[in-house]
This record gives sequence, structure tokens and C-alpha cells, in this order.
Amino acid sequence: MRTRDTNKEDLVKQKAIEMLADKGIEGFSMNRLAKESNVSVATLYIYYTDKDDLIKKIGVEIGQKFFAAMMNGFVPGMHFVDGLRKQWENRADFMINHMAEMGCLEILQNSSYGEYIIQESVKDFRTLMTDFFTNAVAKKQMIPVSKDVFWSIAYGPLYSLLRFHNRGKSMGGMPFTLTNEIRDETFELVIKALTP
Repeated sequence: MRTRDTNKEDLVKQKAIEMLADKGIEGFSMNRLAKESNVSVATLYIYYTDKDDLIKKIGVEIGQKFFAAMMNGFVPGMHFVDGLRKQWENRADFMINHMAEMGCLEILQNSSYGEYIIQESVKDFRTLMTDFFTNAVAKKQMIPVSKDVFWSIAYGPLYSLLRFHNRGKSMGGMPFTLTNEIRDETFELVIKALTP
């Protein structure tokens, strides 16, 4: 039986992420991945049982990395404004510095693998964010709104700015780069919408 080579495994993972982000699930195959990674198809089956196993493992790994990064310097008991600011900083930093991984994760979340990946990735994160949300309302640092409304208002504007940044242009086709000034201006408007 052949043994695992962690360098090859990392290369395969990186190529799979790039292919999924670029070509989507429909354009992804184990044969194509083997060719792109310069390994035999048999080598892929040392690391993964099949295509579904590979996609699920990669999606969960990216999700766990993303949600772990969200917790950097964040605790649910933080003041609402400080905690949300930290979430914005963490999300922006991770998404800008891991564009291929985030592109891959977005494609996978919007696929038949999405529910599995979310369930396996966000177990602790979901609890911590719910605690943050309920603490902010209980302390009257945030107006009471449903969780869906909160998530839409709290993070929707940031994700729109990050999409513009990743494309390099805004809605009107003008060149766009997300700066701290633009992020802070948008954040202040979000805070106005969510605080008493």
C-alpha cells in the first residue's frame, strides 16, 4: 500500500480549490485534478475515497479555517460595536487574503454539499455568534431584530464591498479597492441601523 506524501496532498488540495473556484463543480473531475496536480489518479484515492469525499473534506476544512479566523480577538461578551467591528476586520482580512478558498467555499455552499459543509464547519461558531447577538440585545446595545435581519444588515454591506474588491470594480464598472476608509464609513452606517 502506498503511503501519504503531505506535500503531494497539499498540492492536490490547492489545485482542487483553484479548480473548484475557477470551473465550479461541473467542471471538476478527479482525472482533471490528477492531471493539474501532476499525480496519478490512483494517488488521489490515497487521500480521498471519491470525488464527493474530496469536495466535502476541502469544503469543511476551508469553512473551519474561515470560522476560526472570525474568532481571532473576538469574544461573545464584547460590547456590540467592538465585537461587530472585530468581526468585520476578521472577515475582510480572511476573505481578501484567501480569495481562491473563499471562491471555492461560496460555490460549495451554494451546491448540494452546502448543508453538510455548513453543519460540519460552524458548530461552535454558530453558538458563539448567537451568544453575541443575544448579549447585545439584552444589554440594549443593539435594537431587537430577527437574526435574519441582523445578519443581512450587519454583514451584507461588507460582503458587497468585498465582492467589488475581488472583481476590482464597483457596480458601475469603475475601478474599486476596499480601503479602511470605505470599510469604516460603511461600518458606521451599519451601526446606525442596528443601535438604539
